[in-house]
Order: sequence, then C-alpha cells, then structure tokens
Amino acid sequence: MADPTPGTPTLKIGDLARKTGKSLRALRLYEELGLLRPARSGGGFRLYAVDQVARVYWISKLQDMGFTLPQIQGLIQATQGSATGPEAMQGLRELFRARLQTTRDQVERLLQLERDLSESLAYLEGCRSCHEDHDVEACASCDSVHAEEPTPSLVAGVHLGPVDRPVRVRLPHDDSSTP
Repeated sequence: MADPTPGTPTLKIGDLARKTGKSLRALRLYEELGLLRPARSGGGFRLYAVDQVARVYWISKLQDMGFTLPQIQGLIQATQGSATGPEAMQGLRELFRARLQTTRDQVERLLQLERDLSESLAYLEGCRSCHEDHDVEACASCDSVHAEEPTPSLVAGVHLGPVDRPVRVRLPHDDSSTP
C-alpha cells in the first residue's frame, strides 16, 4: 500500500487489532503473507486504511469456512491474476458453491448427531428407574426398563463384554433395529 493520502483515516496496528479482535501477531502474519498491506508512517508505524477492517473480517470468515491462510493467500493471488472482474468472481462463485455444499453436508451430520444424542439421553433417562443390581455388561440385555426398545447406537457401543442375548441396536439413518 502506498503512503496514505493526507486526511485519509488510518488505523495503527493496535487499533486494527482492537476493532477486529485479532492479535498483533496475527495481523503481522497476515502482512507477511501479503493478505494485508499497510503503509508506513515516517516513524515506521504500520498504518492501515479503514477498509482493511473489512479485509480482516473476510479472512476470519474464510478461516471459519475451513480455509487455511496459504489457501486464502492463493485465493487472493488467483483473484488478482484474473483477466477480468467477472472471471475473478466466477472463480469465487465456484469455490463458495463447493464450500456451501460441504457446509450443508456438515450440518446434516451434526443434525444426525443431535438426533442420536437426544435419543440416547431419552433412553438413558429410563435407566434412572432401574433398581436391578447387575454389572454394566448386563445393561445391554436389561428388560426391567427397556423391554421393547432397541438400544440407541451411542449407548450400545458402551457395552464391553458378551451378553446373554443379542442387543437390538437402533443405528443412525435406520428405522429398524439390528440384533
């Protein structure tokens, strides 16, 4: 970045860190990787244009999406190396479309995990009323509380030893139970 135009608002690195919640070390690393380009004052202080706050937030969002700093560096280089603006935006669009699908897949896996946890917690609540004095392994075949219920997969995996009878397990994405 060239020297700022006189009268243009700038931020010192500490001000940028406070506004963005980033550490000084992170901001220096961003500069080292070419993600930020501060100007220098006559005394050698880093001076950031106010629009660099948006750049730091953008970098943070990309990191939240799973991009590494070298990948962000490559993204910036590819965008700047595009022949036209529409070409650069097409590359971003494709990248973001793929990341959106990955995010949706992650959300679906997390929703399934939430269902599994809720089902397991509901099942385990029933175990509070069990008054039988037996070993942990016997819980897999306990008829006192869960006579007709299949054991949720998150609970069935806890059983350590053999049981007298097969355990009916409810697996994720499966409405039936397996012996």
